Amino acid sequence: MKELYLVGRILKPRGLKGEVKVLPITDYPESFLERKAFHVGRDEEYTAVRQVLKSELRKGYAYLLFEGMDTREKAEKAVGSKLYVTPDELVPLPSDRAYLHELKGLKIINESFDEVGTVLDVLNMPAHDVYEIEYRGKRIIVPAVEEFVEEIRIEKGYMVLKRLDEFL
Repeated sequence: MKELYLVGRILKPRGLKGEVKVLPITDYPESFLERKAFHVGRDEEYTAVRQVLKSELRKGYAYLLFEGMDTREKAEKAVGSKLYVTPDELVPLPSDRAYLHELKGLKIINESFDEVGTVLDVLNMPAHDVYEIEYRGKRIIVPAVEEFVEEIRIEKGYMVLKRLDEFL
């Protein structure tokens, strides 16, 4: 199975010629204007590559017209489908940013530099993201904010968190 990353979800058709309204699931919605193709499917196991004929951004949404999706009926069938890209198609990030999939599996180091756990997932909450962590056999949630995150080193495979005892 190929490795794919979710970047959008088709919400509804727009017009009669097959265009679809897409919710971008990325910090870089402008990348929708540059992409020439997406892997489209209900889940990442069953996708088809769809060429983009036209793209537009408006009010936080992307509007796309795909090759072979030339009627409203075809666009309606695509509602709920997800848009994916391969790792080499991801937008390069600045050195102080990371993709969520890069954070999963990082070792957790406490303020004493002891390895105490692993990042299991990054969850999106209303106020901010949180890290779901396996901490000495327990699952805990730590806010992904500067107050608790001292350092993240993707290339070395670890994250230093402070004040972990507040979450036990």
